[in-house]
Amino acid sequence: MKKIYHLKSCDSCRKILKQLPNLAEFELRDIKENPITVSELEEMKALSGSYESLFSRRAKLYKERGLKDVKLTEEDYKKLILDHYTFLSRPVAIVGTRIFIGNSPKTITELIS
Repeated sequence: MKKIYHLKSCDSCRKILKQLPNLAEFELRDIKENPITVSELEEMKALSGSYESLFSRRAKLYKERGLKDVKLTEEDYKKLILDHYTFLSRPVAIVGTRIFIGNSPKTITELIS
């Protein structure tokens, strides 16, 4: 299975997708139009080790809701990601049993290779 959860309106996501030489092999999922399900998020957590690793602290809502001043639990991260798509660090690519989270150069290099 090869799947990428992304936002088609995100410049970083579009740039990364253009770099993938085998993009046609991936199932693409725009998380704004088609939100992730509980089971999909649980699969991501199983591969990554935690909901926190999937959580984006760069989301506008993170600051707007004052979440930086709150001690969040794993359950909080899960609820927030399911509540609003911007809390998922993007893109998230799943290739077999490997998961690639976010847009750091190291992550993207590993995904492409």
